Amino acid sequence: MAAAGADLPAAGTAPAVLRDYALLADGHRGALVGPGGDVAWLCAPGWSDPAVFGALLGGAGQFLVAPAADRFVWGGHYEPGSLVWRSRWVTGNGIVESREALVFPGEAGRLVLLRQVRALDRPARVRVVVDPRAGFGREPVRDVARDGGRWLARTGGLCLRLQGGEGLHRDRHGFLTGELTVPAGGWHDLVLELATGPLDQPCESPGELWRTTEHHWASVIPSLDGPARRDATLAYSVLRGMTRPGGGMVAAATTALPERAMAGRNYDYRYAWIRDQSFAGQAGALVGRYDLLDDAVAFLTERVLADGDRLAPAYTVGGDPVPVEQPLDGLPGYPGAGARTGNWVRGQFQLDTYGEVLMVLATAQRHDRLDSDGHRALRVAADTVERRWSQPDSGIWELPARQWTHSKLTCVAGLRAAARAAPARPAACWSALADRILADAAANGLAATGHWRRAYDDDRVDAALLLPGIRGALPPQDPRTERTRRAVLAHLDQDGYLYRFRPDRRPLGDAEGAFLLCGFAAALAAWQAGDAVGANRWFERNRAACGPPGLYTEEYDVRQRQLRGNLPQGFVHALMLETAVTLGQAEPCR
Repeated sequence: MAAAGADLPAAGTAPAVLRDYALLADGHRGALVGPGGDVAWLCAPGWSDPAVFGALLGGAGQFLVAPAADRFVWGGHYEPGSLVWRSRWVTGNGIVESREALVFPGEAGRLVLLRQVRALDRPARVRVVVDPRAGFGREPVRDVARDGGRWLARTGGLCLRLQGGEGLHRDRHGFLTGELTVPAGGWHDLVLELATGPLDQPCESPGELWRTTEHHWASVIPSLDGPARRDATLAYSVLRGMTRPGGGMVAAATTALPERAMAGRNYDYRYAWIRDQSFAGQAGALVGRYDLLDDAVAFLTERVLADGDRLAPAYTVGGDPVPVEQPLDGLPGYPGAGARTGNWVRGQFQLDTYGEVLMVLATAQRHDRLDSDGHRALRVAADTVERRWSQPDSGIWELPARQWTHSKLTCVAGLRAAARAAPARPAACWSALADRILADAAANGLAATGHWRRAYDDDRVDAALLLPGIRGALPPQDPRTERTRRAVLAHLDQDGYLYRFRPDRRPLGDAEGAFLLCGFAAALAAWQAGDAVGANRWFERNRAACGPPGLYTEEYDVRQRQLRGNLPQGFVHALMLETAVTLGQAEPCR
């Protein structure tokens, strides 16, 4: 990919395609780094706070590190078992790298962004622009002071400090700019801190910050083996980086990236979805490391005990209500969509989330990791299912309330999992309730051909109906499970990718992209059906639907081979990891 050097346009005027962005994350926030060396997205201090670098949505504010050469091509990779990214540019005069990371583990009120510029074979001139702007670009830098080799300033309610900027100068249009010359084989460190309070503590050296980050990533990422170990390890790293310690996992690091251009389907996913958190916890448990499971159980337990039968589909990572959806005035947005924050899902009732909660709490109990509060949450979730299972809900795809078959069957799977982990009396009650719900679904949710249908009043198939069979709502040999799998593949498969459902008469791909979550579910369903070849074909096809950094969005445009929607999408990485381990493509090193 060719890119301009000294004539790079201002950040925000020419966003890259989504497949080219890499994620940096520390559990409390995430940054996207583009192929041109720009930090195009970073919210501070937390995931759902306003961006300080908002070029992804056309906002002001940028942190650029790129070759000063007129022409260069881009590449890069993650260092194994981490979210430490290495941007790499080949110029006409040599090779330049920039090693990028958010210091890990992060702090709630302070972020530290590391950028280490390296000249590999020849001296390199590098262009640098540092201009954070809080409030989605509305708050320019102010109160600028210089303290030896450090720059101090404020933007909005944030204090900032920059190390390594002694060669930069003030810019009348922003904060700092300039060029650095790095000797052959040498490097130059830039360390940007942003905090909600004064930065009074002494600056840590770049070397110490890098060592801390490297050590902590090595201590929390499992060692995996198998053909897909690299991708599975990265998926685990993404889930770890997107999960606040002891708190929620964001569904994605971004907001308002379009699932379909000009279609109005661009949402804010910088919040913790109950369903996504459950997927991540169960996937994490499969590799024999239980930190993701423990975090999911802690977050879900707290929310279930606090809200009971009023459990919202999503919360902030701290457990607060999701803000009301509203447009971000003054930002043009990513091409094809307007900018917005908040999410209208906060007002929905989603029955299937209780089934997912039951399954992940049962997984924790099976591994002897469920405390007394977790057991209470298990009972509250089961009691809520008993009271509300017959009511219409918005379902897994967050649509208008109906009698969704998937929601009923997910509760069946959850109750059966909970019964296997419970004492005799509640186990018998929950098993009987599961039988009652299954009987109702069989009476109302089966199509004439014997497969599960989307809703009690909708004969169409839905890829979500693969999941209850995978999760144990019915025995694997139940003929309804296999009929459903075959019907889903017959109607929703295109070129090895799977769509959710047919929303209208248009051909697949015209209304929306393929759902990568569904593609991995198809692999798991094939494996359960004894079709190992088909399972691995589905897995390989869908794990390839990423860009050079290896990240997944929710949707994939099959025709254009492009990612669609917010980046990265946590539950896709969770299903990818689960599928890799289940198929033996990735397994813990013994």
